[in-house]
Amino acid sequence: MTRKLFGTDGVRGEANSYPMTAEVALRLGAAAGRHFRRHGQNDHRVVIGKDTRLSGYMIENALTAGLTSTGMNVLLLGPVPTPAVGFLTRSMRADLGIMISASHNPAADNGIKFFGPDGFKLSDAVEAEIEAIMAGEITPAQPQNIGRAKRIEDGRGRYVEYAKTTFSARKMLAGVKVVVDCANGAAYRAAPEVLWELGATVIPIGVAPNGFNINENCGSTHTGAAAAAVVAHGADLGICLDGDADRVMIIDENGVAADGDQIMALFAARWADAGRLRGGALVATVMSNLGLERFLIDRGLRLERTRVGDRYVVERMREGGYNLGGEQSGHIVMTDHVTTGDGLIAALQFLAAMAETGRPASELARQFEPVPQQLRNLRYARGHEPLSALTVQAVIAEAEARLAGRGRLVIRKSGTEPLIRVMGEAEDAALLTEVLDGIVAAIGAAVPAV
Repeated sequence: MTRKLFGTDGVRGEANSYPMTAEVALRLGAAAGRHFRRHGQNDHRVVIGKDTRLSGYMIENALTAGLTSTGMNVLLLGPVPTPAVGFLTRSMRADLGIMISASHNPAADNGIKFFGPDGFKLSDAVEAEIEAIMAGEITPAQPQNIGRAKRIEDGRGRYVEYAKTTFSARKMLAGVKVVVDCANGAAYRAAPEVLWELGATVIPIGVAPNGFNINENCGSTHTGAAAAAVVAHGADLGICLDGDADRVMIIDENGVAADGDQIMALFAARWADAGRLRGGALVATVMSNLGLERFLIDRGLRLERTRVGDRYVVERMREGGYNLGGEQSGHIVMTDHVTTGDGLIAALQFLAAMAETGRPASELARQFEPVPQQLRNLRYARGHEPLSALTVQAVIAEAEARLAGRGRLVIRKSGTEPLIRVMGEAEDAALLTEVLDGIVAAIGAAVPAV
């Protein structure tokens, strides 16, 4: 079975436009409920969290209607980070977890992510089965078996307490000044609470969501505000989360940002030295910098690459028995602690490294010298297939020939937005710029832009 509705991270799109409509959400909830409902019982439960987008109310209500119509009891968590949903799905013995979020996308978008009863994101095969159910007749529950829905008031608190347990009590953060940018998103209360309760002096920004300002000039995709705050307040560290807090960027005491590759390099080296890195490998995607791979090889470690998407990283980790993985974009997955990317818990591990080594963030956040890398994002009109154009394919083939042995290209459609992502790496930065300029021009000429 193939998937048409699901992308690399659930279902995503512009709110009130297909597929992010109330009608689709209702039917998707019903299909998911039918798939996960256990036969012969009436205690089926699903937990639903969301970020701070205005459209979250609409999607939440529609999903709830669909789920209860097939006999699922719905527990509504309100605004919580995506990793909290993964954690609470398993902790509360739910059959299913759902996060309503478009992650780092702008406020006009929204999305629906699913977690299985084990707290991990669903596989492609399960998503395809849910789509197949949607395409047919969905059998509703008998009247006496319709599900109930209720608000859960302590969901965030449960996650806050768990997050604190991942940071040893002997490494309290007294005397550490931290800027945390919550992107006006799902962690706007949880992240400052965790850091403050661990003893840090906290300067929170991006903690005034209004339904429209999530990820707007803040968070992991716009680190300038946090960098300025770190310098202005003389902070030891800046933590930049995205809208659903499954990504993180670290800002050092000088206001310099470190991406997921540098954070993963630090963790891999420390864990390997401590005998904690299972399988002698780090799992990352094709987008991670070649410098990271060289860093690991120099230490006798391996980089296992996957397709783009944190759930594909997790699938490979589970297949190979690895416990550390992630993406350059800031998803850091530590299966000793969490089932998916968790920006806050990754930041706590970085703070633990600072506490244990006595070294400043600027030293820990620069583990290797990156190979020159450029990423270009080209937005295009939905319904077009820019990479199918013969002119584009010809230019890409020529570019690959020019870079052969000297660099690499990764060109792909985003699974979450109507974007073509063009990434290139090469030691010769001028050559790389020239090659990418040609590809971008070819794509732009092939289809109308937005």
